[in-house]
Amino acid sequence: MPIIDSQVHAYEANTPKRPWHSVPNWPDHVTGDEMVAAMDNVGVDGAIFISAFSMYQYDASYAVEVQRAHPGRFGIVKPVDPDDPDVADVVAEWKKTPGTVGIRIMMTKEAKRDPNHPSLDRIARAAVRHDFPVNMLCWGNLEAGASIIDRHPDTQFILDHLCILQPRTPPAPPEPWADLPKVLELARRPNAVIKVSGACTLSQAPYPYPDIWDPLARIFDAWGFDRCLWGTDWTRAFAVVSYEQAVEPFRKTDRLSDTERAMLMGGACAKAYGWSPKKG
Repeated sequence: MPIIDSQVHAYEANTPKRPWHSVPNWPDHVTGDEMVAAMDNVGVDGAIFISAFSMYQYDASYAVEVQRAHPGRFGIVKPVDPDDPDVADVVAEWKKTPGTVGIRIMMTKEAKRDPNHPSLDRIARAAVRHDFPVNMLCWGNLEAGASIIDRHPDTQFILDHLCILQPRTPPAPPEPWADLPKVLELARRPNAVIKVSGACTLSQAPYPYPDIWDPLARIFDAWGFDRCLWGTDWTRAFAVVSYEQAVEPFRKTDRLSDTERAMLMGGACAKAYGWSPKKG
């Protein structure tokens, strides 16, 4: 089974050619070539490349360039704008782009979006029409995310980052798993899967982060390994963990059987996105 990272963000340096919308605490650049080198260094076969919203907003042109340069290594996902009246057409055009595997909506509290807004319904219907899963970031706002999932039972949702707020800098918060009961309750929605991405950033212990496994075991029990997608969330997680540190705990832990590891670190992702890497 190939190893697939369900969430990475690559990007160019901040230049007038492609300026950043904001400047997060990330490296000056992690290009597609650099991302592939990092993956090769630890034996990751492919990744879902989520166009970085904080930098590029709804412009996924860099993700398209990277996928074109490394067509077997990345499936690409574009954030779409609920405020765009033509968002359904945007989804249709994205489907025509080689290498696309999904779309994304931002439903954090900071986004200040009414979960009942009809624009979200347009996106959900367009996703079904074009056979795209909808990635959703709703950490800190799980009730809003749940209402959208429940309203669109025919839409496949992929929930980012365990639905749990994760730090951009160390240390982890005092109660990093406070929302775990809500995450477990979400598991009863059959049209949703969850990304186990960025989990190492929630650890209050040093590498290899042994304290993540008990709460993760509850998530695995509730969701099932075929609905859990491992990922690093690199480079957002860069100030907390290195790429290798986000990979190796999952490869080496004795808390997973070989079958569970294969599903968590690749099988579930390939199933959810309908995509597998092809190394050239």
